[in-house]
Amino acid sequence: MNLFLDLFFYAYIGTLIIVALYCFIQLHLLWHSRKASHLTPPANQLAESDLPFVTVQLPIFNEKYVVERLIDAVAMLDYPKDRFEIHVLDDSTDETVDIVRRKVAAYRRMGFQIEHIQRTKRQGFKAGALRDGMKAAQGEFTAIFDADFLPRPDFLQKTLPVFSDEKIGVVQTRWEHLNEKYSLLTRLQALMLNVHFRVEQCGRHAGGYLLQFNGTAGVWRRSTIEDAGGWQPDTLTEDLDLSMRAQLRGWKISYLNEVGSPAELPSEMNGLKSQQFRWTKGGAQVARKMLPNIWRSELGFWQKVHATIHLLSSSIFLVILMMGLTSLPVFVFWKKLAPTVGDPFLWGFGGLAAFLVVQFAANVVPYLKGGTFMERFLSLVLLLPFFMAVMMGLALHNSIAVAEGWLGIKSAFIRTPKFNILSINDTLSRREYLTAKISLATLLEALLALVFWAAVGWGLFTGNRGFIWLHGTLALGYVMVVFYTVKHLSWGKRPTVPIAENEVTNHLVSENQPKKAAALVNSTV
Repeated sequence: MNLFLDLFFYAYIGTLIIVALYCFIQLHLLWHSRKASHLTPPANQLAESDLPFVTVQLPIFNEKYVVERLIDAVAMLDYPKDRFEIHVLDDSTDETVDIVRRKVAAYRRMGFQIEHIQRTKRQGFKAGALRDGMKAAQGEFTAIFDADFLPRPDFLQKTLPVFSDEKIGVVQTRWEHLNEKYSLLTRLQALMLNVHFRVEQCGRHAGGYLLQFNGTAGVWRRSTIEDAGGWQPDTLTEDLDLSMRAQLRGWKISYLNEVGSPAELPSEMNGLKSQQFRWTKGGAQVARKMLPNIWRSELGFWQKVHATIHLLSSSIFLVILMMGLTSLPVFVFWKKLAPTVGDPFLWGFGGLAAFLVVQFAANVVPYLKGGTFMERFLSLVLLLPFFMAVMMGLALHNSIAVAEGWLGIKSAFIRTPKFNILSINDTLSRREYLTAKISLATLLEALLALVFWAAVGWGLFTGNRGFIWLHGTLALGYVMVVFYTVKHLSWGKRPTVPIAENEVTNHLVSENQPKKAAALVNSTV
């Protein structure tokens, strides 16, 4: 019995140490990020005679709610019509196809170089669409936007001058959030993404470590894509994969924190889960594929270390899951351990402190838009307990994804549907693309919620309160995940309704339509 108890205890302490180290690594990147703004000096605007030809690729799949505004926004790019082309890479199987066809035809009549490209064989998901789309692309540079993005008119004017450095192969911009204030769920996602872009991307850029293209809102040099081996569909995060291969070939990624690209956050839990599953599994797949190459490369030692940490970051959910599970037997037999190890809360205090500093820097610091400093600070204080809870509550779901990635289990690329949800007045009711079933993982999450609530109750009853903060956060997290998962289910399959004749005019474009798209971006960010 003592042997098993010791194993659980050391496993639990080990998970706390790993989580703390993860938080300290983010703190280290925050320290580097202080000088990030000095690394990419403002580039001079290119003369019109020097403007390169650009291909703008829009990979989409069943995006009838948002595809129109995407095309409108891209058409508003402040760039000569004869110097860029728009390729809508459409793998859709629903009425999105008809919407795009009408939209493309209308813009062609207005003089835009725009093509509606459909594949006879949908192979390789998004990576396959980008790979096949390269055959028709004429641009020296390729800008990529997912369906949920609304690039600002000056996007190309701000990103292309960076390529004056011939070693730069990719320019990535910061994501902004069109619907951050829509719900608690979108506010929590914004906290997470702000840390990635304002701390991790800035810190890696400033520290000279490997960065990543985030799959959208960035520009590639075509020769970089070709030199690195092109888009490959063997992982679910083709963006991270190609980023690593390109940098191993000697290309650099430039990150522009000062250039924001607005996008719609997933507004329902099942969409968020599919996104998280794809990111975490894809991260594990790329780690499995690329880590041997990274350590055999000529990169510096600390570049290799940080690249390894970067690729292993999705596996932190496995650690969080193990932390929760191993804490239960340690909690039950804590009286036997307490005299020698002290208060369990103190074991995780250092990591918690680092976590709070990083969150403060990413979500409160004065250069952020929206509200006063005090308003942002109070908002963060109120949101952080829920943020920690939901991230812990997603541990089981994401751990399954990570395990599949490391084990080489193949699965489909399940895209995250968007619904044109921008304000609290918008609703998910009567929306297609919603998931209609409860998975086994959700049932297990419900079971874990009950287990950790029971642990909280037992701790209060017995006076063993050292674990209440951990078990209470886990219990709240699993409850929130299960609640939103069930709330956002599509109860009963709704038939697909074809576009009625009197609705066709809503999908045609006028001279004022692009201006409406630009107004949408400016009014929601």
